[in-house]
This record gives sequence, structure tokens and C-alpha cells, in this order.
Amino acid sequence: MVKSLEKEINLQAGYLQKQPIETIYFGGGTPSLLSITELENLLKAIQKVHSVDTTAEITLEVNPDDITVDQLKKWKDTGVNRLSIGIQSFNDTDLKWMNRAHNAKQAMVALEHCLHYFENCTLDLIYGLPHMRAIDWKNNIDQALQLGVPHLSCYALTVESRTPLEKQIKLAKKSPTDPDKQAAHFELLMDWMEQAGFRQYEISNFAKPGWESKHNQSYWQGKWYLGIGPSAHSFDGISRQWNIANNANYIKAIEENTIPFEKEVLTTKQQTNEKIMTALRTDLGLKLSELASFEKTILQAATTYIDSGHLILTNQGLQLTRKGKCLADGIAAALFVD
Repeated sequence: MVKSLEKEINLQAGYLQKQPIETIYFGGGTPSLLSITELENLLKAIQKVHSVDTTAEITLEVNPDDITVDQLKKWKDTGVNRLSIGIQSFNDTDLKWMNRAHNAKQAMVALEHCLHYFENCTLDLIYGLPHMRAIDWKNNIDQALQLGVPHLSCYALTVESRTPLEKQIKLAKKSPTDPDKQAAHFELLMDWMEQAGFRQYEISNFAKPGWESKHNQSYWQGKWYLGIGPSAHSFDGISRQWNIANNANYIKAIEENTIPFEKEVLTTKQQTNEKIMTALRTDLGLKLSELASFEKTILQAATTYIDSGHLILTNQGLQLTRKGKCLADGIAAALFVD
């Protein structure tokens, strides 16, 4: 697999048209299982065909059960400068319910070690579990803040189709999620993070000023990106492409010097709707001047939400209010152009 990734990096060398690389993100699975040599080789392959900024943000997704002091030192030596840690919760009941491999104690110890070696760390936390009380959710946030984490990504639990969790809920072995509880947890989260001095720079992402993720922001700003590996997505401003998900078929195709992907060229309206969806999720909002040909149509659709207090109209464009953030996706969809 690693050899195939290295080869695809070379096959895709021209995709970004020599744009400098501002972020590198190892994710979409468990990249912390890579050996240090494999990680170094992948970084070398990137640096060989791309111009990587000296200040590039290089993130590695890690699980608490993969973290040791020795690994942290080695990751840092490779050039990784940011860790995304899949904590999910500091509560054993939550972790067992989600079938996570680590426990609460491991999560705490792992995070303490990470913060000792990496200033720039982010945690993933999940809220809205059926059994989770507001006090349980607050305890999770308090643990992260007390340890001095500069960035949090917080998501409501979603039940994906054809997953073991969906099956257990259908069999009544686990309770279904409660949208009202999830909304209440989200509103509490916004309160707590504001009180702690964090910026909610995107619906699910909170950072101390100056610690916002360059990588996350690139998606919402519509920047080009290149994805390498099975299921990886790429975007060049006017089209999207995504690699096949099957590992064996991916490796076979790459060995034959073929990139196994599907592609979609976006129409002007599709590009506009993507801009609405991504920009509206950020605290900077949607700049209508960037969508001049559709400005009148979008404003007409937004009137109802402005009147109801879900959107505000600024000199720049449209921004979600606190009330509107709870309905972000639905509001964005209502503004889409036909």
C-alpha cells in the first residue's frame, strides 16, 4: 500500500499545477500505524515532486492506543508538527458504547504526552450519545480545556448506514440518537467555548486565536487539494475526483500506472452551491460579491432566514447567527441556486 501511495504521488505530480503545498494531512484511517520509515518515505515523495512551504502544517491522525513517548519523538523528527487525536470522550461509558479500543485513562495519559511534545494538537470529541447527560458532555470539554488543548473538533454522533451501530439500533440493542438532545449539547458547547476564549471559526471547529487549522480552512475557502490513496478525494476548482475504495483494486491499478478514479466536472451552479455550503459554515460567512451573478437570487431565498433571526446580512454578505448554526445545512440547502 505504501509503495502504491508513493507511486500515485508521482503519477499525480501535475495535478496542483505547481502550487506550493501549505498543508499535508495523514488521515482517513489509522496512519499512526505507519512505521517511521514509511511516514518519512511518503513525506520525501511529496517533497520530491512538490514545493512544500517551510511553514506547512503537517498533521497526523493518531489514536490514543498508538501513542507512546518514543513514537511522539519520532513523529516530531519526521517533520510532523500537528496531531489530530481521536479521543472521542474521556468517559469510559461513552468509549465502551462507541466500541473504542482505548479507555478514559489511556486518553488522558496519551493527551498529556502529546501536549508535552506538540504544541499544536486537536481533539475529536463526540456529543449527543443517547445516554450522555449535559454534565457528562461538560466534563469532556472541561478535561480538554484544563489540559490546555488549543483546538477542538466536536461532532454530533451520526449513525452511518450499513454499520454495526446502525444494526444494533435496529435490533434495539442500543438506543437511537435524539436530535433535540444533540441540539442542546451543541448550544451548550458554543457557550462553553466562547467563555473559554475559543473562536468558533467553523460550525464544528473551535480554536484559540491563532491556532485555527490551515488544512480545515482550505476546504471551506475552496482551495485546490490533492488526495492520495483509496477513497481519496481531490479538487481543482472546477472538478472533483475520487479514487476507488477497494484496496486490492487500487494497488493493482497503480502497479499498472493507472489512477483508478471517477470524476465530476462542476457546473457554475454546482460551484456556487458548494461555495454557499462551505462558506456559510464559517464565521466569516458567505461573501456575496464572489457570487455576483446569483446575488439577487440568494438574497431573495435568504430573506425568510434573516427575518427569523437565523441569518444576518452584513456589508460582506451573509452570516449564520448562533440560532442559525443549529440548522446550518438546511439553511445552506435553501439558498442553493437551481
